[in-house]
Amino acid sequence: MTPSSPELARLVVCEVAPGSGPVLELGPGTGAITEALLARGVRECDLTLLELSSGFASMLKRRYPNARVVCADAAQLRRLKLFDANGAAAAVSGLPLLAMSSRQVFAVLSGAFAQLRAHGALYQFTYGPRCPVPRAILDRLGLEYVRIGGVRWNLPPASVYRITRRHRPALAAD
Repeated sequence: MTPSSPELARLVVCEVAPGSGPVLELGPGTGAITEALLARGVRECDLTLLELSSGFASMLKRRYPNARVVCADAAQLRRLKLFDANGAAAAVSGLPLLAMSSRQVFAVLSGAFAQLRAHGALYQFTYGPRCPVPRAILDRLGLEYVRIGGVRWNLPPASVYRITRRHRPALAAD
Protein backbone atom coordinates (compact mmCIF):
# COMPACT_ATOMS: atom_id res chain seq x y z
CA MET A 1 0.00 0.00 0.00
CA THR A 2 1.40 3.38 -0.98
CA PRO A 3 0.80 6.59 0.97
CA SER A 4 -1.97 8.91 -0.19
CA SER A 5 -0.85 11.70 -2.51
CA PRO A 6 -0.70 15.21 -0.99
CA GLU A 7 -3.59 16.26 -3.27
CA LEU A 8 -5.77 13.37 -2.10
CA ALA A 9 -4.88 14.00 1.55
CA ARG A 10 -5.83 17.69 1.18
CA LEU A 11 -9.18 16.74 -0.38
CA VAL A 12 -9.95 14.26 2.43
CA VAL A 13 -9.48 16.97 5.08
CA CYS A 14 -10.83 20.01 3.17
CA GLU A 15 -14.05 20.20 5.22
CA VAL A 16 -12.52 19.47 8.64
CA ALA A 17 -12.75 22.72 10.58
CA PRO A 18 -9.70 23.59 12.68
CA GLY A 19 -10.67 24.20 16.30
CA SER A 20 -13.93 22.25 16.02
CA GLY A 21 -12.73 19.57 18.44
CA PRO A 22 -11.22 16.11 18.34
CA VAL A 23 -10.62 14.36 15.03
CA LEU A 24 -10.43 10.59 14.66
CA GLU A 25 -8.24 9.16 11.92
CA LEU A 26 -8.77 5.54 10.93
CA GLY A 27 -5.78 3.81 9.36
CA PRO A 28 -3.26 6.66 9.33
CA GLY A 29 -0.44 4.42 8.06
CA THR A 30 2.56 6.64 7.34
CA GLY A 31 0.69 9.84 8.23
CA ALA A 32 -0.05 11.45 4.85
CA ILE A 33 -3.59 12.46 5.89
CA THR A 34 -2.36 13.29 9.40
CA GLU A 35 0.05 15.80 7.86
CA ALA A 36 -2.80 17.33 5.84
CA LEU A 37 -4.90 17.67 9.02
CA LEU A 38 -2.03 19.47 10.76
CA ALA A 39 -1.45 21.72 7.71
CA ARG A 40 -5.17 22.54 7.79
CA GLY A 41 -4.77 23.83 11.34
CA VAL A 42 -6.03 20.89 13.41
CA ARG A 43 -3.98 20.77 16.59
CA GLU A 44 -1.88 17.66 17.12
CA CYS A 45 -3.37 17.23 20.60
CA ASP A 46 -6.84 17.01 19.00
CA LEU A 47 -5.85 13.98 16.89
CA THR A 48 -6.68 10.39 17.78
CA LEU A 49 -4.93 8.03 15.36
CA LEU A 50 -6.30 4.48 15.26
CA GLU A 51 -3.79 2.18 13.58
CA LEU A 52 -3.83 -1.63 13.35
CA SER A 53 -0.13 -2.10 12.56
CA SER A 54 2.04 -1.98 15.68
CA GLY A 55 4.99 -0.86 13.52
CA PHE A 56 3.07 2.09 12.08
CA ALA A 57 1.61 2.88 15.53
CA SER A 58 5.11 3.08 17.04
CA MET A 59 6.30 5.33 14.21
CA LEU A 60 3.21 7.55 14.60
CA LYS A 61 3.82 7.89 18.37
CA ARG A 62 7.36 9.10 17.67
CA ARG A 63 6.32 11.42 14.84
CA TYR A 64 3.25 12.87 16.62
CA PRO A 65 4.02 12.82 20.35
CA ASN A 66 1.09 15.09 21.23
CA ALA A 67 -1.51 12.99 19.38
CA ARG A 68 -3.23 10.00 20.93
CA VAL A 69 -2.16 6.89 19.02
CA VAL A 70 -4.25 3.77 19.59
CA CYS A 71 -3.07 0.44 18.21
CA ALA A 72 -6.35 -1.38 17.51
CA ASP A 73 -8.55 -2.84 14.80
CA ALA A 74 -11.07 -0.31 13.47
CA ALA A 75 -13.65 -3.12 13.36
CA GLN A 76 -13.45 -3.11 17.19
CA LEU A 77 -14.00 0.67 17.38
CA ARG A 78 -17.42 0.39 18.98
CA ARG A 79 -15.84 -1.23 22.06
CA LEU A 80 -13.40 1.65 22.61
CA LYS A 81 -14.09 4.75 24.70
CA LEU A 82 -12.00 7.35 22.89
CA PHE A 83 -13.85 10.61 23.54
CA ASP A 84 -15.98 12.29 26.17
CA ALA A 85 -19.76 12.50 25.77
CA ASN A 86 -19.39 15.19 23.10
CA GLY A 87 -17.62 12.81 20.71
CA ALA A 88 -15.31 13.62 17.84
CA ALA A 89 -16.07 16.48 15.48
CA ALA A 90 -14.99 14.48 12.43
CA ALA A 91 -13.41 11.22 11.34
CA VAL A 92 -11.18 10.66 8.33
CA SER A 93 -10.44 7.25 6.91
CA GLY A 94 -7.86 5.75 4.65
CA LEU A 95 -9.11 2.24 5.32
CA PRO A 96 -9.49 -0.01 2.25
CA LEU A 97 -13.22 -0.62 2.68
CA LEU A 98 -13.50 -2.26 -0.74
CA ALA A 99 -11.13 -5.02 0.44
CA MET A 100 -13.18 -5.70 3.60
CA SER A 101 -16.14 -7.99 4.16
CA SER A 102 -19.59 -6.42 4.62
CA ARG A 103 -19.43 -7.43 8.29
CA GLN A 104 -16.13 -5.55 8.73
CA VAL A 105 -17.41 -2.46 6.89
CA PHE A 106 -20.54 -2.45 9.09
CA ALA A 107 -18.39 -2.75 12.23
CA VAL A 108 -16.07 0.09 11.14
CA LEU A 109 -18.93 2.43 10.21
CA SER A 110 -21.08 1.70 13.25
CA GLY A 111 -18.02 2.15 15.47
CA ALA A 112 -16.98 5.38 13.81
CA PHE A 113 -20.44 6.90 14.17
CA ALA A 114 -20.58 5.79 17.81
CA GLN A 115 -17.48 7.99 18.32
CA LEU A 116 -18.82 11.02 16.39
CA ARG A 117 -20.99 13.90 17.47
CA ALA A 118 -24.58 13.94 16.20
CA HIS A 119 -23.65 16.14 13.23
CA GLY A 120 -20.16 14.72 12.76
CA ALA A 121 -19.03 13.38 9.41
CA LEU A 122 -16.76 10.59 8.24
CA TYR A 123 -14.57 11.42 5.24
CA GLN A 124 -13.61 8.31 3.29
CA PHE A 125 -11.56 8.01 0.14
CA THR A 126 -11.73 5.18 -2.33
CA TYR A 127 -10.12 4.07 -5.55
CA GLY A 128 -13.41 2.52 -6.69
CA PRO A 129 -15.99 4.07 -9.04
CA ARG A 130 -18.61 4.74 -6.31
CA CYS A 131 -19.06 5.10 -2.56
CA PRO A 132 -17.24 2.17 -0.92
CA VAL A 133 -20.03 1.56 1.61
CA PRO A 134 -22.77 -0.73 0.28
CA ARG A 135 -26.27 0.78 0.16
CA ALA A 136 -27.60 -1.91 2.54
CA ILE A 137 -25.10 -0.86 5.22
CA LEU A 138 -25.82 2.83 4.72
CA ASP A 139 -29.55 2.17 5.05
CA ARG A 140 -29.18 -0.08 8.09
CA LEU A 141 -27.10 2.56 9.89
CA GLY A 142 -29.24 5.50 8.73
CA LEU A 143 -26.39 7.09 6.78
CA GLU A 144 -26.09 9.00 3.54
CA TYR A 145 -23.15 10.12 1.44
CA VAL A 146 -22.07 12.90 -0.87
CA ARG A 147 -19.06 12.73 -3.18
CA ILE A 148 -17.04 15.85 -2.38
CA GLY A 149 -14.47 15.46 -5.13
CA GLY A 150 -11.87 13.42 -6.86
CA VAL A 151 -8.19 13.42 -7.70
CA ARG A 152 -7.80 12.20 -11.27
CA TRP A 153 -4.04 12.42 -11.27
CA ASN A 154 -3.66 10.34 -8.12
CA LEU A 155 -2.33 6.84 -8.87
CA PRO A 156 -4.80 5.24 -8.93
CA PRO A 157 -7.46 7.97 -9.35
CA ALA A 158 -9.46 8.46 -6.15
CA SER A 159 -12.72 9.96 -4.91
CA VAL A 160 -13.61 11.32 -1.48
CA TYR A 161 -17.01 10.91 0.17
CA ARG A 162 -18.59 12.66 3.14
CA ILE A 163 -20.74 10.18 5.05
CA THR A 164 -23.23 11.55 7.59
CA ARG A 165 -26.25 10.48 9.57
CA ARG A 166 -29.46 10.89 7.63
CA HIS A 167 -31.31 13.81 9.23
CA ARG A 168 -35.03 13.88 8.85
CA PRO A 169 -36.60 17.28 8.12
CA ALA A 170 -38.73 18.71 10.90
CA LEU A 171 -42.46 18.19 10.47
CA ALA A 172 -44.53 21.31 9.88
CA ALA A 173 -46.90 22.26 12.70
CA ASP A 174 -50.60 21.82 11.97
